[in-house]
Amino acid sequence: MQFTSFHALMSTLIFLVYWLLIVATTLRIVFKRRPTTYVIAWMLVIYILPIIGIILYFALGETHLGQQRAKRAQKMRPTITKFIKQLCAFPDIFTAKVSQVSKPIFQLCKHQTGLDGIKGNHIELLSDTDTIFNRLIEDINNANSNIEMVFYIWNEGGKADDVEQALIQATQRGVTCRLMIDSAGSRHFIRSKACQRMRDAGIIIIEALQVNLLRFMFRRLDLRQHRKVAIIDNYISYTGSMNIVDPRFFKQNKHVGEWVDIMIRMNGPVTTLMGAIYASDWELETGKHLALPQITDFAEPPEEKKHIMQLIPSGPGYTENMIHQVLLTAIYSAQEKIIFTTPYLVPSDDILHAICTAAQRGVEVIIITPKKNDSLMVKWASRAFFSELLSSGVKLYQFNDNLLHTKSVLVDNQLSLVGTVNLDMRSLWLNFEITTVIDDAQFAKSLSQLLKQYLSQSEKINIQKWKKRPIWQRVIERLFYFFAPLL
Repeated sequence: MQFTSFHALMSTLIFLVYWLLIVATTLRIVFKRRPTTYVIAWMLVIYILPIIGIILYFALGETHLGQQRAKRAQKMRPTITKFIKQLCAFPDIFTAKVSQVSKPIFQLCKHQTGLDGIKGNHIELLSDTDTIFNRLIEDINNANSNIEMVFYIWNEGGKADDVEQALIQATQRGVTCRLMIDSAGSRHFIRSKACQRMRDAGIIIIEALQVNLLRFMFRRLDLRQHRKVAIIDNYISYTGSMNIVDPRFFKQNKHVGEWVDIMIRMNGPVTTLMGAIYASDWELETGKHLALPQITDFAEPPEEKKHIMQLIPSGPGYTENMIHQVLLTAIYSAQEKIIFTTPYLVPSDDILHAICTAAQRGVEVIIITPKKNDSLMVKWASRAFFSELLSSGVKLYQFNDNLLHTKSVLVDNQLSLVGTVNLDMRSLWLNFEITTVIDDAQFAKSLSQLLKQYLSQSEKINIQKWKKRPIWQRVIERLFYFFAPLL
Protein backbone atom coordinates (compact mmCIF):
# COMPACT_ATOMS: atom_id res chain seq x y z
CA MET A 1 0.00 0.00 0.00
CA GLN A 2 2.82 2.37 0.97
CA PHE A 3 4.68 1.48 -2.23
CA THR A 4 1.59 2.29 -4.30
CA SER A 5 1.23 5.68 -2.58
CA PHE A 6 4.92 6.46 -3.10
CA HIS A 7 4.68 5.45 -6.75
CA ALA A 8 1.64 7.67 -7.24
CA LEU A 9 3.39 10.59 -5.52
CA MET A 10 6.52 10.23 -7.68
CA SER A 11 4.42 9.96 -10.84
CA THR A 12 2.58 13.15 -9.90
CA LEU A 13 5.86 14.98 -9.15
CA ILE A 14 7.43 13.87 -12.43
CA PHE A 15 4.29 14.92 -14.28
CA LEU A 16 4.32 18.35 -12.59
CA VAL A 17 8.07 18.88 -13.18
CA TYR A 18 7.68 17.87 -16.82
CA TRP A 19 4.87 20.33 -17.44
CA LEU A 20 6.65 23.07 -15.51
CA LEU A 21 9.63 22.56 -17.84
CA ILE A 22 7.34 22.64 -20.88
CA VAL A 23 5.60 25.83 -19.70
CA ALA A 24 8.87 27.54 -18.69
CA THR A 25 10.53 26.69 -22.01
CA THR A 26 7.43 27.78 -23.94
CA LEU A 27 7.39 31.14 -22.15
CA ARG A 28 11.12 31.55 -22.79
CA ILE A 29 10.59 30.96 -26.52
CA VAL A 30 7.55 33.23 -26.73
CA PHE A 31 9.25 36.15 -24.97
CA LYS A 32 12.34 35.99 -27.20
CA ARG A 33 12.05 38.47 -30.07
CA ARG A 34 12.17 36.00 -32.94
CA PRO A 35 10.12 35.53 -36.13
CA THR A 36 6.74 33.86 -35.59
CA THR A 37 7.68 30.91 -37.81
CA TYR A 38 10.78 30.33 -35.67
CA VAL A 39 8.67 30.30 -32.50
CA ILE A 40 6.09 27.91 -33.98
CA ALA A 41 8.79 25.53 -35.25
CA TRP A 42 10.38 25.23 -31.81
CA MET A 43 6.98 24.81 -30.15
CA LEU A 44 6.33 21.87 -32.47
CA VAL A 45 9.68 20.30 -31.60
CA ILE A 46 9.08 20.68 -27.85
CA TYR A 47 5.55 19.30 -27.85
CA ILE A 48 6.18 16.51 -30.38
CA LEU A 49 9.42 15.35 -28.72
CA PRO A 50 8.95 15.55 -24.93
CA ILE A 51 12.15 16.15 -22.93
CA ILE A 52 14.29 15.66 -26.05
CA GLY A 53 12.72 18.78 -27.56
CA ILE A 54 13.61 20.82 -24.47
CA ILE A 55 17.20 19.56 -24.56
CA LEU A 56 17.42 20.36 -28.28
CA TYR A 57 16.09 23.86 -27.71
CA PHE A 58 18.67 24.76 -25.08
CA ALA A 59 21.42 23.15 -27.19
CA LEU A 60 20.41 24.67 -30.53
CA GLY A 61 17.63 27.20 -30.04
CA GLU A 62 19.30 30.22 -28.46
CA THR A 63 22.08 32.38 -29.79
CA HIS A 64 24.52 32.40 -26.92
CA LEU A 65 28.30 32.44 -27.23
CA GLY A 66 28.96 31.22 -23.73
CA GLN A 67 29.86 33.33 -20.73
CA GLN A 68 33.58 33.47 -21.44
CA ARG A 69 33.18 34.64 -25.03
CA ALA A 70 30.47 37.11 -24.03
CA LYS A 71 32.90 38.72 -21.57
CA ARG A 72 35.59 38.89 -24.24
CA ALA A 73 33.16 40.52 -26.69
CA GLN A 74 32.24 43.13 -24.07
CA LYS A 75 35.90 43.79 -23.33
CA MET A 76 36.75 44.32 -27.02
CA ARG A 77 34.10 46.95 -27.74
CA PRO A 78 36.09 50.01 -26.55
CA THR A 79 39.08 48.90 -28.66
CA ILE A 80 36.95 48.50 -31.80
CA THR A 81 35.22 51.84 -31.17
CA LYS A 82 38.62 53.51 -30.85
CA PHE A 83 39.83 51.83 -34.05
CA ILE A 84 36.80 53.08 -36.02
CA LYS A 85 37.41 56.63 -34.75
CA GLN A 86 41.05 56.40 -35.85
CA LEU A 87 39.97 55.09 -39.23
CA CYS A 88 37.55 58.00 -39.64
CA ALA A 89 40.51 60.34 -39.18
CA PHE A 90 41.54 59.40 -42.74
CA PRO A 91 38.68 60.98 -44.74
CA ASP A 92 40.41 60.38 -48.09
CA ILE A 93 39.55 56.68 -47.99
CA PHE A 94 35.81 57.27 -47.47
CA THR A 95 33.05 58.54 -49.71
CA ALA A 96 29.32 59.12 -49.43
CA LYS A 97 29.05 59.50 -53.22
CA VAL A 98 27.51 56.24 -54.32
CA SER A 99 24.98 55.21 -56.95
CA GLN A 100 21.27 55.73 -56.37
CA VAL A 101 20.52 52.03 -55.96
CA SER A 102 23.39 51.60 -53.48
CA LYS A 103 22.65 54.66 -51.40
CA PRO A 104 20.16 53.06 -48.93
CA ILE A 105 22.58 50.25 -48.06
CA PHE A 106 25.54 52.58 -47.56
CA GLN A 107 23.35 54.83 -45.40
CA LEU A 108 22.42 51.79 -43.31
CA CYS A 109 26.08 50.84 -42.93
CA LYS A 110 27.00 54.40 -41.97
CA HIS A 111 24.40 54.55 -39.20
CA GLN A 112 25.13 51.05 -37.92
CA THR A 113 28.94 51.00 -38.11
CA GLY A 114 29.91 54.67 -38.28
CA LEU A 115 31.74 54.17 -41.59
CA ASP A 116 30.96 55.51 -45.07
CA GLY A 117 31.79 53.57 -48.21
CA ILE A 118 35.49 52.72 -48.50
CA LYS A 119 37.09 53.79 -51.77
CA GLY A 120 40.50 53.23 -53.31
CA ASN A 121 40.17 49.44 -53.53
CA HIS A 122 40.94 47.14 -56.42
CA ILE A 123 38.73 44.05 -56.65
CA GLU A 124 38.97 40.97 -58.87
CA LEU A 125 36.21 38.41 -59.31
CA LEU A 126 37.66 34.89 -59.42
CA SER A 127 35.34 32.09 -60.51
CA ASP A 128 37.60 29.22 -61.55
CA THR A 129 38.90 26.86 -58.84
CA ASP A 130 42.43 26.60 -60.20
CA THR A 131 42.65 30.37 -60.72
CA ILE A 132 41.50 31.03 -57.15
CA PHE A 133 44.04 28.64 -55.67
CA ASN A 134 46.87 29.83 -57.93
CA ARG A 135 46.31 33.50 -57.07
CA LEU A 136 46.09 32.73 -53.35
CA ILE A 137 49.25 30.61 -53.42
CA GLU A 138 51.07 33.32 -55.39
CA ASP A 139 50.13 35.91 -52.76
CA ILE A 140 51.20 33.56 -49.94
CA ASN A 141 54.54 33.01 -51.69
CA ASN A 142 55.04 36.79 -51.91
CA ALA A 143 54.05 37.48 -48.28
CA ASN A 144 56.61 39.36 -46.20
CA SER A 145 55.17 39.76 -42.71
CA ASN A 146 51.87 38.06 -41.86
CA ILE A 147 49.12 35.79 -43.17
CA GLU A 148 45.77 35.43 -41.41
CA MET A 149 43.15 32.95 -42.56
CA VAL A 150 39.76 31.75 -41.35
CA PHE A 151 37.77 29.03 -43.11
CA TYR A 152 34.77 26.89 -42.30
CA ILE A 153 36.14 23.82 -44.10
CA TRP A 154 39.73 22.77 -44.75
CA ASN A 155 39.92 19.50 -46.66
CA GLU A 156 43.05 17.64 -47.73
CA GLY A 157 43.74 16.80 -51.35
CA GLY A 158 44.66 18.46 -54.63
CA LYS A 159 45.20 22.21 -54.57
CA ALA A 160 44.48 22.40 -50.84
CA ASP A 161 47.75 20.53 -50.27
CA ASP A 162 49.54 23.18 -52.34
CA VAL A 163 48.16 25.87 -50.00
CA GLU A 164 49.46 23.86 -47.05
CA GLN A 165 52.96 23.72 -48.57
CA ALA A 166 52.92 27.44 -49.41
CA LEU A 167 52.02 28.30 -45.80
CA ILE A 168 54.75 26.02 -44.42
CA GLN A 169 57.31 27.66 -46.72
CA ALA A 170 56.08 31.12 -45.69
CA THR A 171 56.56 30.23 -42.03
CA GLN A 172 60.06 28.95 -42.75
CA ARG A 173 61.06 32.31 -44.19
CA GLY A 174 59.77 34.17 -41.12
CA VAL A 175 56.18 35.05 -42.04
CA THR A 176 53.72 34.77 -39.15
CA CYS A 177 50.86 32.48 -40.22
CA ARG A 178 47.61 32.17 -38.29
CA LEU A 179 44.77 29.87 -39.24
CA MET A 180 41.32 29.65 -37.64
CA ILE A 181 39.16 26.72 -38.76
CA ASP A 182 35.70 25.75 -37.62
CA SER A 183 35.55 22.76 -35.30
CA ALA A 184 32.55 21.17 -37.04
CA GLY A 185 33.29 22.03 -40.66
CA SER A 186 36.95 20.97 -40.44
CA ARG A 187 36.60 18.13 -37.92
CA HIS A 188 38.43 15.60 -40.13
CA PHE A 189 41.27 17.97 -40.97
CA ILE A 190 41.84 18.95 -37.32
CA ARG A 191 42.72 15.33 -36.52
CA SER A 192 44.78 14.81 -39.68
CA LYS A 193 48.51 14.45 -40.18
CA ALA A 194 48.39 17.50 -42.46
CA CYS A 195 47.16 19.68 -39.61
CA GLN A 196 49.91 18.34 -37.35
CA ARG A 197 52.53 19.02 -40.05
CA MET A 198 51.39 22.61 -40.28
CA ARG A 199 51.51 23.05 -36.52
CA ASP A 200 54.96 21.46 -36.35
CA ALA A 201 56.12 23.94 -39.00
CA GLY A 202 55.07 26.85 -36.78
CA ILE A 203 51.66 27.73 -38.21
CA ILE A 204 49.32 28.82 -35.41
CA ILE A 205 46.09 26.84 -35.85
CA ILE A 206 43.01 27.52 -33.76
CA GLU A 207 39.93 25.27 -33.65
CA ALA A 208 37.03 27.71 -33.54
CA LEU A 209 33.84 27.03 -31.55
CA GLN A 210 34.86 23.56 -30.40
CA VAL A 211 32.14 20.93 -30.49
CA ASN A 212 31.57 18.39 -27.74
CA LEU A 213 28.59 17.17 -25.75
CA LEU A 214 29.56 19.03 -22.58
CA ARG A 215 29.53 22.44 -24.25
CA PHE A 216 25.83 22.58 -25.12
CA MET A 217 25.10 23.71 -21.54
CA PHE A 218 27.18 26.83 -22.11
CA ARG A 219 27.03 27.59 -25.83
CA ARG A 220 24.84 26.84 -28.81
CA LEU A 221 26.46 23.93 -30.65
CA ASP A 222 25.31 24.78 -34.17
CA LEU A 223 26.70 28.32 -33.97
CA ARG A 224 29.50 28.11 -36.51
CA GLN A 225 32.45 30.15 -37.77
CA HIS A 226 31.33 30.27 -41.41
CA ARG A 227 33.61 33.02 -42.73
CA LYS A 228 36.07 32.35 -45.55
CA VAL A 229 38.82 34.96 -45.37
CA ALA A 230 42.52 35.21 -46.19
CA ILE A 231 44.62 38.31 -45.42
CA ILE A 232 48.17 38.79 -46.67
CA ASP A 233 50.44 41.53 -45.29
CA ASN A 234 47.40 43.58 -44.20
CA TYR A 235 46.93 44.74 -47.78
CA ILE A 236 45.58 41.87 -49.88
CA SER A 237 42.50 39.96 -48.79
CA TYR A 238 40.14 37.32 -50.11
CA THR A 239 36.58 36.34 -49.28
CA GLY A 240 33.70 34.56 -50.96
CA SER A 241 32.01 31.19 -50.93
CA MET A 242 34.99 28.86 -51.35
CA ASN A 243 36.60 26.92 -48.53
CA ILE A 244 40.11 25.52 -48.74
CA VAL A 245 38.71 22.59 -50.65
CA ASP A 246 39.63 21.22 -54.04
CA PRO A 247 36.18 20.19 -55.35
CA ARG A 248 37.72 17.26 -57.22
CA PHE A 249 38.63 15.73 -53.84
CA PHE A 250 35.62 16.75 -51.76
CA LYS A 251 32.36 14.91 -50.94
CA GLN A 252 32.47 12.82 -54.08
CA ASN A 253 30.36 10.19 -52.28
CA LYS A 254 27.45 12.67 -52.07
CA HIS A 255 26.88 12.40 -55.85
CA VAL A 256 26.26 16.13 -56.26
CA GLY A 257 29.22 16.81 -58.53
CA GLU A 258 31.94 19.37 -57.86
CA TRP A 259 31.19 22.47 -55.82
CA VAL A 260 31.07 25.70 -57.86
CA ASP A 261 32.35 28.76 -55.99
CA ILE A 262 33.63 32.30 -56.36
CA MET A 263 36.08 34.42 -54.43
CA ILE A 264 36.98 38.09 -54.67
CA ARG A 265 40.53 39.32 -54.28
CA MET A 266 40.83 42.79 -52.79
CA ASN A 267 43.71 45.13 -52.18
CA GLY A 268 43.41 48.56 -50.66
CA PRO A 269 42.02 50.19 -47.52
CA VAL A 270 39.15 47.70 -47.16
CA THR A 271 41.68 45.05 -46.12
CA THR A 272 42.44 47.15 -43.04
CA LEU A 273 38.83 46.72 -41.95
CA MET A 274 38.99 43.01 -42.81
CA GLY A 275 42.05 42.73 -40.57
CA ALA A 276 40.18 44.37 -37.69
CA ILE A 277 37.32 41.88 -38.07
CA TYR A 278 39.82 39.00 -38.04
CA ALA A 279 41.56 40.38 -34.95
CA SER A 280 38.18 40.55 -33.19
CA ASP A 281 37.38 36.96 -34.12
CA TRP A 282 40.80 35.82 -32.93
CA GLU A 283 40.50 37.50 -29.55
CA LEU A 284 36.91 36.30 -29.13
CA GLU A 285 38.02 32.71 -29.71
CA THR A 286 41.38 32.64 -27.92
CA GLY A 287 41.20 35.46 -25.39
CA LYS A 288 44.56 36.66 -26.74
CA HIS A 289 44.90 40.17 -28.11
CA LEU A 290 45.91 40.41 -31.77
CA ALA A 291 47.21 43.82 -32.79
CA LEU A 292 44.85 45.65 -35.11
CA PRO A 293 46.31 46.52 -38.53
CA GLN A 294 48.03 49.88 -38.86
CA ILE A 295 45.67 52.15 -40.73
CA THR A 296 48.49 54.20 -42.25
CA ASP A 297 49.96 51.16 -44.04
CA PHE A 298 48.26 51.77 -47.39
CA ALA A 299 50.61 50.91 -50.23
CA GLU A 300 49.18 53.59 -52.49
CA PRO A 301 46.81 56.54 -52.15
CA PRO A 302 43.14 55.96 -52.95
CA GLU A 303 42.03 56.61 -56.50
CA GLU A 304 38.51 57.73 -57.43
CA LYS A 305 38.33 55.23 -60.27
CA LYS A 306 38.74 52.24 -57.97
CA HIS A 307 35.93 50.25 -56.38
CA ILE A 308 33.75 51.62 -53.58
CA MET A 309 32.73 48.99 -51.06
CA GLN A 310 31.77 48.11 -47.52
CA LEU A 311 32.19 45.01 -45.34
CA ILE A 312 29.30 43.56 -43.36
CA PRO A 313 30.38 41.14 -40.62
CA SER A 314 27.56 39.32 -38.86
CA GLY A 315 27.18 36.97 -35.93
CA PRO A 316 26.97 37.14 -32.13
CA GLY A 317 28.72 40.24 -30.81
CA TYR A 318 28.10 42.22 -34.00
CA THR A 319 25.19 44.52 -34.84
CA GLU A 320 22.13 42.30 -34.53
CA ASN A 321 20.40 41.26 -37.75
CA MET A 322 22.72 43.46 -39.83
CA ILE A 323 23.00 41.16 -42.84
CA HIS A 324 19.24 40.58 -42.74
CA GLN A 325 18.69 44.35 -42.87
CA VAL A 326 21.20 44.73 -45.71
CA LEU A 327 19.49 42.06 -47.81
CA LEU A 328 16.05 43.56 -47.23
CA THR A 329 17.38 47.01 -48.16
CA ALA A 330 18.97 45.65 -51.35
CA ILE A 331 15.74 43.95 -52.41
CA TYR A 332 13.57 47.00 -51.76
CA SER A 333 16.12 49.22 -53.57
CA ALA A 334 15.94 47.18 -56.79
CA GLN A 335 14.15 48.95 -59.63
CA GLU A 336 14.93 46.80 -62.67
CA LYS A 337 16.53 43.45 -61.93
CA ILE A 338 17.85 41.38 -59.05
CA ILE A 339 19.61 38.01 -59.30
CA PHE A 340 20.34 35.71 -56.35
CA THR A 341 22.60 32.67 -56.27
CA THR A 342 22.43 30.51 -53.16
CA PRO A 343 22.99 26.82 -52.44
CA TYR A 344 20.41 26.86 -49.65
CA LEU A 345 17.11 28.70 -50.13
CA VAL A 346 15.25 28.81 -46.81
CA PRO A 347 14.48 32.54 -46.44
CA SER A 348 12.93 34.32 -43.50
CA ASP A 349 9.34 35.53 -43.91
CA ASP A 350 10.60 39.10 -44.32
CA ILE A 351 13.04 38.16 -47.09
CA LEU A 352 10.44 35.97 -48.81
CA HIS A 353 7.84 38.75 -48.81
CA ALA A 354 10.39 41.32 -50.01
CA ILE A 355 11.39 39.08 -52.94
CA CYS A 356 7.77 38.40 -53.90
CA THR A 357 6.87 42.09 -53.60
CA ALA A 358 9.80 43.06 -55.83
CA ALA A 359 8.55 40.70 -58.54
CA GLN A 360 4.99 41.97 -58.15
CA ARG A 361 6.07 45.58 -58.66
CA GLY A 362 7.74 44.72 -61.95
CA VAL A 363 11.34 44.00 -60.96
CA GLU A 364 12.79 41.01 -62.79
CA VAL A 365 13.73 38.61 -59.99
CA ILE A 366 15.87 35.56 -60.71
CA ILE A 367 16.98 32.97 -58.16
CA ILE A 368 19.52 30.28 -59.09
CA THR A 369 19.88 27.27 -56.80
CA PRO A 370 21.54 23.89 -57.35
CA LYS A 371 19.40 21.00 -58.57
CA LYS A 372 21.55 18.62 -56.52
CA ASN A 373 22.09 19.45 -52.86
CA ASP A 374 24.29 17.94 -50.16
CA SER A 375 21.53 18.46 -47.57
CA LEU A 376 18.33 16.44 -48.06
CA MET A 377 16.46 18.44 -45.41
CA VAL A 378 17.36 21.78 -47.00
CA LYS A 379 16.45 20.46 -50.44
CA TRP A 380 12.89 19.65 -49.37
CA ALA A 381 12.51 22.75 -47.21
CA SER A 382 13.61 24.93 -50.17
CA ARG A 383 11.00 23.36 -52.45
CA ALA A 384 8.28 24.42 -50.00
CA PHE A 385 8.90 28.07 -51.01
CA PHE A 386 8.80 27.52 -54.78
CA SER A 387 5.03 27.82 -55.26
CA GLU A 388 4.77 31.22 -53.57
CA LEU A 389 7.82 32.53 -55.42
CA LEU A 390 6.64 31.29 -58.82
CA SER A 391 3.11 32.62 -58.28
CA SER A 392 4.58 36.07 -57.56
CA GLY A 393 6.48 36.08 -60.84
CA VAL A 394 9.92 35.11 -59.55
CA LYS A 395 12.00 33.17 -62.09
CA LEU A 396 13.50 30.07 -60.49
CA TYR A 397 16.41 28.23 -62.08
CA GLN A 398 18.12 25.02 -60.98
CA PHE A 399 21.81 24.64 -61.79
CA ASN A 400 22.25 21.24 -63.43
CA ASP A 401 25.89 20.30 -63.69
CA ASN A 402 27.32 20.50 -60.17
CA LEU A 403 26.54 21.89 -56.73
CA LEU A 404 26.34 25.67 -57.15
CA HIS A 405 27.78 27.00 -53.89
CA THR A 406 28.16 30.66 -54.92
CA LYS A 407 26.47 33.21 -52.63
CA SER A 408 25.77 36.47 -54.45
CA VAL A 409 23.18 39.17 -55.11
CA LEU A 410 23.27 41.50 -58.13
CA VAL A 411 20.97 44.53 -58.12
CA ASP A 412 20.27 46.65 -61.23
CA ASN A 413 23.67 45.74 -62.75
CA GLN A 414 25.32 48.14 -60.29
CA LEU A 415 25.20 46.86 -56.71
CA SER A 416 26.84 43.53 -55.85
CA LEU A 417 26.76 41.52 -52.63
CA VAL A 418 29.30 38.69 -52.48
CA GLY A 419 30.32 36.68 -49.46
CA THR A 420 29.59 33.69 -47.27
CA VAL A 421 25.88 34.21 -46.51
CA ASN A 422 23.28 31.69 -47.67
CA LEU A 423 19.61 32.62 -47.96
CA ASP A 424 18.75 30.54 -44.91
CA MET A 425 18.00 31.25 -41.27
CA ARG A 426 21.34 29.94 -40.03
CA SER A 427 23.32 32.44 -42.11
CA LEU A 428 20.90 35.32 -41.61
CA TRP A 429 20.53 35.06 -37.84
CA LEU A 430 23.20 32.82 -36.35
CA ASN A 431 26.60 32.11 -37.88
CA PHE A 432 29.70 34.27 -38.11
CA GLU A 433 29.50 35.44 -41.72
CA ILE A 434 30.92 38.19 -43.90
CA THR A 435 29.49 39.97 -46.94
CA THR A 436 31.07 42.51 -49.25
CA VAL A 437 28.89 45.31 -50.61
CA ILE A 438 30.33 46.64 -53.88
CA ASP A 439 29.06 49.72 -55.71
CA ASP A 440 30.70 49.48 -59.11
CA ALA A 441 29.26 48.98 -62.59
CA GLN A 442 32.39 47.28 -63.95
CA PHE A 443 32.49 44.70 -61.18
CA ALA A 444 28.74 44.20 -61.59
CA LYS A 445 29.32 43.57 -65.29
CA SER A 446 31.84 40.82 -64.47
CA LEU A 447 29.41 39.26 -62.00
CA SER A 448 26.56 39.55 -64.51
CA GLN A 449 28.58 37.69 -67.15
CA LEU A 450 29.26 34.89 -64.66
CA LEU A 451 25.58 34.68 -63.72
CA LYS A 452 24.64 34.43 -67.40
CA GLN A 453 27.01 31.48 -67.61
CA TYR A 454 25.27 29.89 -64.60
CA LEU A 455 21.88 30.45 -66.24
CA SER A 456 23.06 28.74 -69.43
CA GLN A 457 23.82 25.67 -67.30
CA SER A 458 20.48 25.82 -65.49
CA GLU A 459 16.92 24.68 -66.08
CA LYS A 460 14.03 27.09 -65.53
CA ILE A 461 11.21 25.76 -63.36
CA ASN A 462 7.90 25.92 -65.22
CA ILE A 463 5.04 26.91 -62.93
CA GLN A 464 2.50 24.72 -64.75
CA LYS A 465 4.71 21.63 -64.48
CA TRP A 466 5.45 22.50 -60.87
CA LYS A 467 1.76 22.52 -60.01
CA LYS A 468 1.47 18.96 -61.38
CA ARG A 469 4.14 17.44 -59.11
CA PRO A 470 3.02 14.36 -57.13
CA ILE A 471 1.06 14.69 -53.88
CA TRP A 472 3.70 12.79 -51.90
CA GLN A 473 6.27 15.47 -52.80
CA ARG A 474 3.93 18.21 -51.56
CA VAL A 475 3.44 16.37 -48.26
CA ILE A 476 7.20 16.06 -47.69
CA GLU A 477 7.70 19.73 -48.61
CA ARG A 478 5.07 20.87 -46.08
CA LEU A 479 6.54 18.69 -43.35
CA PHE A 480 9.98 20.20 -43.84
CA TYR A 481 8.47 23.68 -44.23
CA PHE A 482 7.40 23.66 -40.57
CA PHE A 483 11.00 23.16 -39.52
CA ALA A 484 12.52 25.51 -42.13
CA PRO A 485 13.25 28.26 -39.53
CA LEU A 486 15.52 25.82 -37.69
CA LEU A 487 17.62 24.83 -40.73
